[in-house]
Amino acid sequence: MTGDFRFGVNMVVPDSRAAWVEKCRKVEDLGYDVLSAADHLGMAPPFPALVLAGEVTSRVKLNTFVLNAPFYNPTLLAREVTGTDQFTEGRLELGLGAGYVKEEFEAAGMPFPSARERVDHLERTITELKRSYADPEHKPAPVRPEGPPLLLAGRGDRILTLAAEHADIIGFTGTAKTPDGGALAPASAEDIEERVKFVRSKLGDRSGVEFNLLCHFVHITDNRAAALEELAKATKGVLSVDQLAAVPTALIGSPPEVAEQLHAHRERFGLTYYTVLEQNVEQFAPVLEALR
Repeated sequence: MTGDFRFGVNMVVPDSRAAWVEKCRKVEDLGYDVLSAADHLGMAPPFPALVLAGEVTSRVKLNTFVLNAPFYNPTLLAREVTGTDQFTEGRLELGLGAGYVKEEFEAAGMPFPSARERVDHLERTITELKRSYADPEHKPAPVRPEGPPLLLAGRGDRILTLAAEHADIIGFTGTAKTPDGGALAPASAEDIEERVKFVRSKLGDRSGVEFNLLCHFVHITDNRAAALEELAKATKGVLSVDQLAAVPTALIGSPPEVAEQLHAHRERFGLTYYTVLEQNVEQFAPVLEALR
């Protein structure tokens, strides 16, 4: 953990065994806290990837970021989760989502359920996982009786309500589409703040829940103003430069400047756990040093 923060890397590039091992070791050596495997077709299979990552690292937590729950039978998923938890000696963090990429369902020969049906399945999955963890006859057993920490990620009211009820870590997406429906753009700070406030209203007396954010927009540079202008153009002016300067999904500037942004975002949004994409793992590493 870097100060009051945790930082993870979402690994998305499939490659050879040797290359995967090298990448995993680099993530740990650079000081990250969590190594995550994405769950999309054409990428490394999450559970084998994390078991291998666990064999070649010693410290980092190992996270699915995030499983498309509708792809999985909940009972069979429970076996994968508890087995991976055992094989990684309790370093697993289980990230779940409702799934959203219609083309992947079609490629898998599966119908694409409605948003309500996908969240229904996610809720059944959480219930079955908890039942399996509590069943003394379930083998393999999880390392902890309550199972690995659960991360639930999403944007809508219902999935965030589920997260407030069940999750140890709540993941906020923080993105929107550009006007032409193409590239992703950052959602406004006000939009993210509203989602955080919604979750807080549902948490009740649950304490110690971590707030996570996936950061698509990372640019470590000594010219913050120019980089913000560049991002505004790339995202079709969805947000102004001043608005981009305030969003927690756009970590832009020198390492000390980004460290200052992270402290400000913690105060405003309660964010203490950030995930960056694999492509940004090396350029973001100096920020970890700046926070120590």
